[in-house]
Amino acid sequence: MRLYIVLFACGAWLLQRQAELPDLRYAWLLLLAVPAAWLAASSGCVSRYAGRVALALAWLAAGFYWAAALAHVRMGEALPAEWEGRDIEIVGVVATLPQPYERSVRFDFDVEHVLTRDAFVPPHIALTWWGRAPRDNDASLPQVRVGERWRFTVRLKRPHGTANPHGFDYEAWLLERGIRATGYVRPRGSAERLATMVQRPGYWIESVREQLRARILAALAEQPYAGVIAALVMGDQRAIPAAQWQTFTRTGVNHLMSISGLHVTMVSGLAYALALALWRRSARLTLMLPAAKAAVLAGALAAFLYTLLAGFAVPAQRTLYMIWVVALALWLGMGSSASVVLAAALFVVVLLDPWAVTSAGFWLSFGAVAAILFASVNRIAQAHWAHTWARTQGAVTIALLPLLLALFQQVSLISPVANALAIPVISL
Repeated sequence: MRLYIVLFACGAWLLQRQAELPDLRYAWLLLLAVPAAWLAASSGCVSRYAGRVALALAWLAAGFYWAAALAHVRMGEALPAEWEGRDIEIVGVVATLPQPYERSVRFDFDVEHVLTRDAFVPPHIALTWWGRAPRDNDASLPQVRVGERWRFTVRLKRPHGTANPHGFDYEAWLLERGIRATGYVRPRGSAERLATMVQRPGYWIESVREQLRARILAALAEQPYAGVIAALVMGDQRAIPAAQWQTFTRTGVNHLMSISGLHVTMVSGLAYALALALWRRSARLTLMLPAAKAAVLAGALAAFLYTLLAGFAVPAQRTLYMIWVVALALWLGMGSSASVVLAAALFVVVLLDPWAVTSAGFWLSFGAVAAILFASVNRIAQAHWAHTWARTQGAVTIALLPLLLALFQQVSLISPVANALAIPVISL
């Protein structure tokens, strides 16, 4: 099954490499092909080798057409060409943390109503609102907060980006996030705040993140590490200055600045340990629910809440799914190997987000976890901690070397040493 899940992910990746979407009229045949191949292999109608090959191809095609089906739905939300560059009046909600720049504020916008007659606007768009040239502070920038309902006059265009080989694919990044049009608020059009807060769970979470960022940046306004703290607490990596990012990249510790496996696992493990220590002190609570199961629930819930606080970013999602798979196995008393947990998380991620395979973090994250499991799981002999650390660090470095060269055409030679120091510091 693990091989089939990997093939499912490869099928989704293969779809993302196509120049155009395939026809889905015959995709329904997969509903018959997969069980037919499995029955043929298990019943002996064909050789076992031929049956496995057929089943492997069926899983590859399933991943391909699953990604194609979701892509057809999302591509169907595109902005019509005839409405590019025209004034359109819309009503919607600020959906994400507004990001202030020198002369503008950028944010995602959930469109609720299109007031311009006969106009069609995708449900999720990205807007830029330009202000006056800054003077003493950001008072000249438009004041907008997450969860507010606004009526805007906007001009939109379809997503466009450069097609440089090995460069950042802006269009694919927007497609993964469900953004099917970008544009700006017209300075002479209508811009009216209709409600200060739309009561929906997603906007509540983003509002909490916005308040946290404001308090962190206000408390640490003069400190050079303010952006790092904001990135680690609530996943706002854009608060880190460009010069610091360059240093982190050159030393190979930039992965520590995004909330991912290390951070989510630590928070989940801390919640697990605290719940286990406190729950087992009460005989009544232990009789109601075993302490181990209560701790599993606490760990899974803590991972979920921290992932929400991080903006539900893809690296944090991958860790969350892995933790939930482990939690389910512990809750049901089922033993699962590490590779099965990793494969299950891979399947869930690709099933929910086929565009994740276009992200470098997808391959680096799963590659790093696989290397760590290979180096540390099922080691019978109790080696010294320094030997275990060196083996794990070496396995991750060697395993990610080909990926880093293929994805970024560069490798930090000092990365193993820098990570050996940075990981304990950032963890603490």
